[in-house]
Amino acid sequence: MFRPESLDLAFQALADPTRRAMVDRLARGPATVSELAKPLEMSLPGVMQHLAVLEASGLVVSEKIGRTRTCRIEPKGLSQAEQWIADRRALWARRLDRLGAFLDETKDED
Repeated sequence: MFRPESLDLAFQALADPTRRAMVDRLARGPATVSELAKPLEMSLPGVMQHLAVLEASGLVVSEKIGRTRTCRIEPKGLSQAEQWIADRRALWARRLDRLGAFLDETKDED
């Protein structure tokens, strides 16, 4: 079962293009905050704010070792959002299949 509040946080986090870019980068493997910030045209504190949103949503986790903070994808966070979308897709596929069957039946009646 999905917790609505965690799904809300995940979708809100993914609504921002900068955060989606960070998630895309982290999908290739862990990265330091500096590595994540490099292609972005914003200050390091701005990057940290975006990371805080991603961490609060459960999509990303980070670990500080010495002076370096390394971030990585949290698979559970992404899989929950993915499952929610897949469930809706399956529901609509069943509805469209029923509609197609109904239209095929009514076509034969004409």
